[in-house]
Amino acid sequence: MAYNWQQKDWTNFQYDESLFEKMWIEFITIAGESEGFMKSSSQGIKEESIINLLVNEAIKTSEIEGEFISRIDLISSIRKNLGYPTESIIIKDQRSLGIANLLISSRENFAENLSEEMLFDWHKLLMQGSYSVEIGKWRTHIEPMQVVSGAMGIEKVHFEAPPSEILSKEMNQFFDWFNESKTTIKNPLIRSAVAHLYFESIHPFEDGNGRIGRIIAEKTLSQSLNRPILMSISKTIEANKNGYYSALQKGQSSNEINDWIEYFAQVIIDAQRDFNQTILFSIKKAAFFDSNKSLLNERQQKVIQRMLQEGENEFVGGMNARKYSAIAKTSKATATRDLADLVEKGIMTAKGGGRSVGYQVDL
Repeated sequence: MAYNWQQKDWTNFQYDESLFEKMWIEFITIAGESEGFMKSSSQGIKEESIINLLVNEAIKTSEIEGEFISRIDLISSIRKNLGYPTESIIIKDQRSLGIANLLISSRENFAENLSEEMLFDWHKLLMQGSYSVEIGKWRTHIEPMQVVSGAMGIEKVHFEAPPSEILSKEMNQFFDWFNESKTTIKNPLIRSAVAHLYFESIHPFEDGNGRIGRIIAEKTLSQSLNRPILMSISKTIEANKNGYYSALQKGQSSNEINDWIEYFAQVIIDAQRDFNQTILFSIKKAAFFDSNKSLLNERQQKVIQRMLQEGENEFVGGMNARKYSAIAKTSKATATRDLADLVEKGIMTAKGGGRSVGYQVDL
């Protein structure tokens, strides 16, 4: 089977624009709701929503690639880069610092044309703390760049990218297409889907292509809305990674890409809808503390704040006395009393029983 870049019609992507008009209307409606929520929210809720957005994007885009970075270091890095008050701590995970700088820089400079210099700078930030790959340059190794799965000896090749010697030519053509497509492609969902597929098919870096490709997809949407987008594409993709890789593999087998655009457009819509839920959660969280702060001691406030850092997703496994005592730095007996007090006040609910009991905040 010939891959898309090996076919005679490579870069002449074929699709039916009319199929995606309703999806664009749906997206712009939900995006308008997000902007409305943000404009009507307090400064504190705005800050928290942006931080949660960037933290989710950084963590999920790394998890898609099988990497896990420190949430605590990430929050500190993002708050510091945005100029928000933050505790003075030593950031141990340099990847957190690098990706925080990358996400904020790409958002702030969304209107700029895409260029080789920009992507090399992005790659240097993304690979901060990594010494095993070539950084800030196109891949140069002569071995085929392949996407594979399976154990050694029975590997399955899902895709093979263009050879290193033609990368400069391919990327120059990609930059021309990307910067011209701002005016030639009317539906931004189509432009975003094509940009991501096009970049991933070239696969120009030794590592980090998926993460940078998702930032490129978000850049197209920011340019169309003329503001940094309020969504995490990576969070939505990570929820069904197999679906993403399956759609991408199919999209890279032909330059007729209606199915790929439909898939990716739905990812964008779902990501925008998810951010709306993030804002609503921040509003509920603020209302919760306004109503209950006087009922909580310092230990209880600290533990609940930590639980709600997980966003609208519940604290994994629920809270228990052991976790509580570790977070609050108190004895297990005190933790048990504090948890019982929270249940009695209706602030927490208990699920299960005995050693398997777990407590969740009742917002």
